[in-house]
Amino acid sequence: MMGALIPVAMAFFLITAWFAGGSQAVEPDTEQPPVFENIPPSVMGITWVHENAMSEMRYLPETLGPGCAFLDYNNDSWMDIYLVNYGPCDFYKPDKPLKNALYRNNGDGTFADVTEEAGVRGGNFGMGVAAGDYDNDGDVDLHITAYGRSIFYENSGDGTFRDVTEKAGLAAAGWTTSSAWFDYNNDGLLDLFLCSFVEYGLNKHIFCGNNKLGKRFYCIPRVFNPTPSLLFRNNGDGSFTKVSEGTDIELSLGKALGVVATDINNDGLMDLFVANDTVQNFLFANRGNGQWEEIGFQSEVGFSASGKARSGMGVDASDFDGDGWQDLFVANIDQEMFALYKNHRNESFRDVSNPHGVAQATRLLSGWGLKFFDFDVDGEIDLFLANGHPDDMIDHYSSSVNYKMRMLLFHNDGTRLRNISDKAGAVFSELYPARGLAVGDYNNDGRLDVLVANNGEAPLLLKNNAGKDNHWIGVRLVGTNCNRDAIGAKITWSAGGVTGSRLKSNGGSYLSSHDLREILGLGKATKVDWVEIQWPQPSGKIERFSNLPVDTYVTLIEGEGLRRPSSVL
Repeated sequence: MMGALIPVAMAFFLITAWFAGGSQAVEPDTEQPPVFENIPPSVMGITWVHENAMSEMRYLPETLGPGCAFLDYNNDSWMDIYLVNYGPCDFYKPDKPLKNALYRNNGDGTFADVTEEAGVRGGNFGMGVAAGDYDNDGDVDLHITAYGRSIFYENSGDGTFRDVTEKAGLAAAGWTTSSAWFDYNNDGLLDLFLCSFVEYGLNKHIFCGNNKLGKRFYCIPRVFNPTPSLLFRNNGDGSFTKVSEGTDIELSLGKALGVVATDINNDGLMDLFVANDTVQNFLFANRGNGQWEEIGFQSEVGFSASGKARSGMGVDASDFDGDGWQDLFVANIDQEMFALYKNHRNESFRDVSNPHGVAQATRLLSGWGLKFFDFDVDGEIDLFLANGHPDDMIDHYSSSVNYKMRMLLFHNDGTRLRNISDKAGAVFSELYPARGLAVGDYNNDGRLDVLVANNGEAPLLLKNNAGKDNHWIGVRLVGTNCNRDAIGAKITWSAGGVTGSRLKSNGGSYLSSHDLREILGLGKATKVDWVEIQWPQPSGKIERFSNLPVDTYVTLIEGEGLRRPSSVL
């Protein structure tokens, strides 16, 4: 864990400097940009707006989306954006055709809509998106979850995609939400986990509301039956086989909304943490040879400290305290408070949200998209939370909870997480119906930016201005024996005599997919001593790289070494 350094947010405090010959107060820099700056979509060339299909009937799928993604679909080293929309289904027939949106990054701070030419407009009642190179050909592919039939797009490598859903065997029916690409059996191919929500359909719709007001509300998922989530094994020939039958994944009926693939016990096998709404969360421990054990209860991540199931939505995993073990986070609905689970290194966890101020800050919030990441590249893992209530009628029957909510930013000072939202920019005082959240460095300046998908509104693109005096190195990993995205790799680095480490997990947040590059924060160190990669199985090879340039991106190839540094603005 990198040592705590002065965060950029301190620039928002008044500073008094003392000069020789007397003292002089230095006025605050009124031109200092906010930590996160809301860039208007029109400035970026983004005109797409989510259509949430909201009706007086208050069908539950209307309120759960949408997701979003940062991805480099054309391999030009600039992060592009994908946004998921709703579409026709059994209860919704839009008046005009709706589409998802793929925006190509022009490399100058603007984006161009290439949805039609790329062939990724969707057409289902879309929920989330997962980006990953399933066929190891160097081009990122897209899976779109949905209420109804999902869609799988294979990247052709020429700027276009092909719908290969049927050929791949991934036309999952029902209602799928978040998903994650990961290599559960260490054969060098990315497999796919799909969260499955509740049994739902036009014939299963239930009236929830207040007869006195004559208003319908969105139902609490507690009234619907749970379903099993799905695991698909990559066969290596363009097809997948569902392999969750008979395992704890199938036997554990849930109402899954969020998933992250990570390694909770450092055994080299990727596990799954799944957030469920109104039933216990699941922690699927990967026991190898296709065997899974659901250990959420005994690991103490299934229920609240008082033994109650909460409304789990967004999740993530990271070693936020730098002890070498993956910790977990799950966001819940208002009054339940969010949970920050510290890993006890024995497949058990403890909720430490209270000492870190997370519980108090989230008591009246409902959380969806979220991410652990080092926003100011000081080497410490921070936390970003996007919030919004699922029921737009909450304003009519609650005096303390709103449908649109504020986002939160927690800075890790090396000792604990601290809520700095009130110092991080005007966007944190504004209200949004936030759902999906993705992080990615869209302008290649070494600071992860944030994309937020809003229910029924335009997305937010938040430019990260933090840590301008800190240094970093961006790492793109390319597997040759392991999966090409190197999901499951362990990255260790040393800078200024301080060592940091990172596990390349996947999934996380809610309905969304992130920049696959890793940014290693160096703080004030001006050079990196070395970077070590422990590649995932089947090779498990460990390689150390020295004399790497800083404040730029590099590509490290398994067994081949350093490719030329990428150009940076």
